[in-house]
Amino acid sequence: MLLGFFYELRKQRVHVSTHEWMTLMEALAKGLHDSSLDGFYHLARCVCVKDVSEFDAFDQAFLAYFKDVYVEAAAVTSELLDWLRDPKHFEGLSEAEKAMIESMDLESLKKLFEERLKEQKERHDGGNRWIGTGGRSAFGHGGYHPSGVRVGGPGKGRSAMQVAEMRRFRDYRNDRVLDVRQIDVALRGLRRLGREGAVEELDLDQTVEATCKNAGDLDLIWAPPKRNRMKLILLMDVGGSMDPYSQLMERLFTAASRTGRFASFEHYYFHNCVYEEVYEDASFRKPVPVLDIIHRTGRDHRLVVVGDALMHPGELMSPGGSIYFYHHNPVAGAVWLRRLQDHFRHSAWLNPEPNRFWPRTTIEAIASIFPMYHLSIEGLEEAVRYLVRGGERPMMG
Repeated sequence: MLLGFFYELRKQRVHVSTHEWMTLMEALAKGLHDSSLDGFYHLARCVCVKDVSEFDAFDQAFLAYFKDVYVEAAAVTSELLDWLRDPKHFEGLSEAEKAMIESMDLESLKKLFEERLKEQKERHDGGNRWIGTGGRSAFGHGGYHPSGVRVGGPGKGRSAMQVAEMRRFRDYRNDRVLDVRQIDVALRGLRRLGREGAVEELDLDQTVEATCKNAGDLDLIWAPPKRNRMKLILLMDVGGSMDPYSQLMERLFTAASRTGRFASFEHYYFHNCVYEEVYEDASFRKPVPVLDIIHRTGRDHRLVVVGDALMHPGELMSPGGSIYFYHHNPVAGAVWLRRLQDHFRHSAWLNPEPNRFWPRTTIEAIASIFPMYHLSIEGLEEAVRYLVRGGERPMMG
């Protein structure tokens, strides 16, 4: 049931599992959606979305799947029918309206109410029709009738389709372009804490445990402070097709190079592909042999390469493939990339190019060497987790 919507959610990168989908089916079987599209929208979002950053993706999936649904059937609940049966709620009606009610049976009233809602194209703030969708109507669409039962669309007269189309949560997405603060927050997870230095810091956890064992008598435990032992090497592609991403690269470098962030931080530049040398400056005047970096760094250093990985296949696969006239690389760029990946236990490639452009390009070839992540909030967080904990490599694209 509604499997197309399930796959549309997955397509929009909403992390809905089969367990959550079965929970939604159970809720539908119990009628928790009030047999309306509006009710289904809120129910499905409540069950299937685990993080506010996925609200916008959910709205896009909802619009894509239900785009051909133009008119929603009126949600006439049992509470509304009970309200219709109780004469005391009609005290504010005129004699003509009361006579109209008396001349119609319950099914006729229900049918008329549904017809009025179907005719409604926009919110009405005026008018005094008794069976209508605004004004003095006893059943104001998008509001509450005197019994306190809400009917019609949610909020200010908006249907589920209108709410989804507004995309009010687009700023909460985690695949948007990063700013320095967001990068800084993501990089805080790139830590490997260890005790270093003199015994000068109160170990709160050990103090609590020792005090409990000491029948409540305070027993202070002191320990060396914890410091981040993470050592990071950052390689950045500059120039050419990376020019549109120069501002994003500056933000990443600003956040990564802040004093005290890592026990050791080195950064180098290259263009398109890494060969036998990288450079200390973006103008490529201070070369550093890649073999020197490999020989003087430990395998526990973390390597992060940032670039779009787009180039002519010869630049990556062929000896002498470098585009610089005065530079001959006797070893193919792919070989140097694999040497770097083999040396460091934990390495990752951050790519600013949208994932849809990765297949059938040199990006795909490089992604077979390095674990590759999109340079977004979500991608950077995933890369940080991988660099700290290891685990499975990401699927390409």
